[in-house]
Amino acid sequence: MTPLPKRLLKFILLGKLQRRALVFSMLLCFLTSLPLLAEHTRRWRQSAYEEFLKGTAHGVAVRSDGRLELAPKFGLLADADASYLWSIRLDPKGTLYAAGGSPAKVFRFDSNGKLSVVFDSTDLSTQAIAFDSKGVLYVGTSPDGKVYRVSASGEKSVFFDPKTKYIWDLAFSPDGTLYVATGDKGQVFAVAPDGKGELFYSSDEAHIRVLAFESNGNLIAGTEPSGRILRISRSSSKSSAKDSAAPKAEGFVLYETAKREITSLTVATDGSIYVSAIGEKQRTGQAPTTIISTPQGTTAFTTGPVVNPGQVQPQQTFVPFPPLLSSSIYRIGADGAPEELWSSREDVVYSLGLASDGRLLAGTGNSGALLAIDGHGVFAHLAKSGSAQITGIARNSAGKVFLCTANPGKVYSVGPEYEAEGTFESRSFDAQLFSHWGRIEWWNPPPGSATKSSTPSNDPRLEFFVRSGNTEDPGREWSRWFGPYTKSGSATEAPPARFVQWKAIIHDGRPGDGIDWVSLAYLPRNVAPLIDGIALQDPGVRAQSQAGISSNQPTPVTLKMPPSPIVSGVVITQSSTPPRFEQLPQGTLQKGYQSVVWTAHDDNEDELRYAVYFRGENELEWKLLKDNIDQKFYSWDTTTIPDGAYYLKIAATDAPSNPPVLALKTERESERFEVDNTPPTVEHLEAKIATTSFGTPPRVQTVLVSFAARDAFSSIERAQYSLDGGDWILVTPSSGISDAPVEQYNFGLPALAPGEHTIAVRAYDRFENVGSAKTTFTVSAAKP
Repeated sequence: MTPLPKRLLKFILLGKLQRRALVFSMLLCFLTSLPLLAEHTRRWRQSAYEEFLKGTAHGVAVRSDGRLELAPKFGLLADADASYLWSIRLDPKGTLYAAGGSPAKVFRFDSNGKLSVVFDSTDLSTQAIAFDSKGVLYVGTSPDGKVYRVSASGEKSVFFDPKTKYIWDLAFSPDGTLYVATGDKGQVFAVAPDGKGELFYSSDEAHIRVLAFESNGNLIAGTEPSGRILRISRSSSKSSAKDSAAPKAEGFVLYETAKREITSLTVATDGSIYVSAIGEKQRTGQAPTTIISTPQGTTAFTTGPVVNPGQVQPQQTFVPFPPLLSSSIYRIGADGAPEELWSSREDVVYSLGLASDGRLLAGTGNSGALLAIDGHGVFAHLAKSGSAQITGIARNSAGKVFLCTANPGKVYSVGPEYEAEGTFESRSFDAQLFSHWGRIEWWNPPPGSATKSSTPSNDPRLEFFVRSGNTEDPGREWSRWFGPYTKSGSATEAPPARFVQWKAIIHDGRPGDGIDWVSLAYLPRNVAPLIDGIALQDPGVRAQSQAGISSNQPTPVTLKMPPSPIVSGVVITQSSTPPRFEQLPQGTLQKGYQSVVWTAHDDNEDELRYAVYFRGENELEWKLLKDNIDQKFYSWDTTTIPDGAYYLKIAATDAPSNPPVLALKTERESERFEVDNTPPTVEHLEAKIATTSFGTPPRVQTVLVSFAARDAFSSIERAQYSLDGGDWILVTPSSGISDAPVEQYNFGLPALAPGEHTIAVRAYDRFENVGSAKTTFTVSAAKP
């Protein structure tokens, strides 16, 4: 084969090299044009009740076990145009009534929600209403109120006047007797159909707040301020004519709650008694205070000091009470055993009721939320009214539930049918950094499933949408909703941004359909780490990890610490990287060592590595002192470098968490520091004998000592002398202060015994380097 000419071969080889250079150049341009993204993907996952509750639900219930599911149909029935409604009831024909104020009014609602006023009064509030078996309306007003009877034609008349401050509740027994719960004497009155009333029961409590009947006809009452549940039954003993005014019933405490006030009672068909209670009981030594929850807000009033019988009771003084009250719901079983089903320090339960499916319903304030609680204590946030408090719950024969509210007073209907479609919008998520959004996954187990699978699922009746933006509150400046995504694991199309939000829609739902968890992948833009501060330690201090310190280590010292980092990065619990615990270094005295401590952070939570460089004061180039450090401190032996002034540079890189082409680093220089390992020199040490004569007694010999201390780099810190091996004694320089590289010392010694003596001197520089010298002199015997 004929060899190629050298010129042609050179041309071909040159062409290959140029093509490779072009390919390499194109690749480099491509890599540098990529967004700087961290290598590890993060996931925003929501599966907890507290997280879901921050979102916005329409027709979707949020369960306490961390699940979204369709809610019963919820809607506004009527606006009563009142400040508050306190009681809601159905008459025997199923017509709906609600009572409230202010002033006291009772409203009737037809099937279309149209209202009419059937009772009004100058009293402040209508606290309770009830119907007898014929459908006649009875109304109790407060304060200083009465029980009114309202005829079918709308005429009202005083039916019973208990002569008490408050009428809290009304309840009819099967035999047609009306029971009236009152305060502030804690009494229950029994009123016959003809309006003749008698004291039925007198309590030790200030208020009988609520009433309910068991299936066997026993009356159940809730009290304040001890938060007791009483079973009240007629006394078996026969009263004589002389004690006709005495109570006709006996009370038995079924349970004393940990709260002050019972706000609602309801009795289930299985005999269970459900109780809501609020407020903390007064501590021993507190002034007597009564706390009553009303739609206007919780009120407290003191009753003043205890007075002797026959004295006039002081007028009650109303004072504000903090709005934050704890609240609990209890169940007392048919066998009398109590248990706490639910508690909160934010929500106050004003009303209880039973849904057609047997779940307990609770109306709360001050967020106006309706809760449903099952027999195991798992509760669901069904809906939120437009009012501050849900104060009353009633249910008709068809299973529809009605709610009355306060602030403002409205009436809502709930169920029994479920919403055909529900929507849930998550809260906006702050990734803290400009991020690319990845795939969205979710899990919706079949109805009745008790397991929370980690495997994504698909359901054609579920649709997800995603949008993003760069403001905390979603608005018109955000992107549009991208979707729908009906297959879990779908790649989202929302543009890169700092904030993101997802929305789920449940179509053609069935009771029990829901979502257990939702996860959205995202990749934050990689940003360079930050070195927040550098703290140079004093000379002769060595920083070490606690593991590197032995039991015979030199004296420990407290290290100077730089400022703590102001971290603005992603919350560490949302990262797939486990949190890293960094133990602080410990300091010890060790001559010749120099130490530096720094603080740094990375908004991507990347793993960081550090390098330490040094440079002399008049030098231009940085020299590597130590590389690949995984701790935020470093110590080194300065005897390996000449004396002089230096600077340090700390470099941080996120290379352990990123590919080489995307890794970023940052640098920060320290303040000036000095290295001095050369001891000072002691020069011209002399001890001169001076003889003085005062006539009689004869001559006295004194010793005058002089020397100079000199350091080539730093100032002289102090000097000492020792005579004949004795203690070291501090000596003052001639200038009066040690602050110069050269100091002169002149001092005299006390009278010495005749003979040879040795004086040693030593001088320290600012870095604790020490130089010494000694000389010998003789003191002769005194001559006469």
